[in-house]
Amino acid sequence: MAEYDLSNLSILIVDDSAPMRSILRSVMREFSVSRTLEAANGRQALDILEKSGADLVIADYQMAPVDGLELTKAIRMGSGRIDPYIPVIVVSAYTETHYIFAARDAGVNEFLAKPISANHVYFRIRSVIEHPRPFVQAKEFFGPDRRRRDVIIEGPNRRGDNAEAHDDGERGEMQNGDSGNDAGS
Repeated sequence: MAEYDLSNLSILIVDDSAPMRSILRSVMREFSVSRTLEAANGRQALDILEKSGADLVIADYQMAPVDGLELTKAIRMGSGRIDPYIPVIVVSAYTETHYIFAARDAGVNEFLAKPISANHVYFRIRSVIEHPRPFVQAKEFFGPDRRRRDVIIEGPNRRGDNAEAHDDGERGEMQNGDSGNDAGS
């Protein structure tokens, strides 16, 4: 397992629970992250991203008035100065498959189940670094490729001409969008 120097990262923690933000802030301090920003909901997070940006967002799934999935969708729209390619890790106590698929379909990079541990947080950050997925632009989706395995699909479920892959410049290689489809995340 590769060990990464995370000291140059700027991480935005978004959670409506102050104790959870404190836990994640402590974890980031343990990882020597140089800049940790915090927001109590997705709306505040968008303001922070617009003004100062971040290298990674760790957001709670369920918050009001803007939850983690709405935040991710807004990030992927890339309005203003917000980088639409910023990795997003969603944290949730809701781990049923439909919640995970909804997060995947909103454009999150990784899903982290509560209760969390420093090791689990590190594993998700490491996954974003080691296994970046190219971004895909389709009629109703922009975000990291939802497929995790290369399975060749022929027929009507094949992505084909309905989507194009985007090279995000640093986090992945461009794909032509023709190889495979994996509904699992």
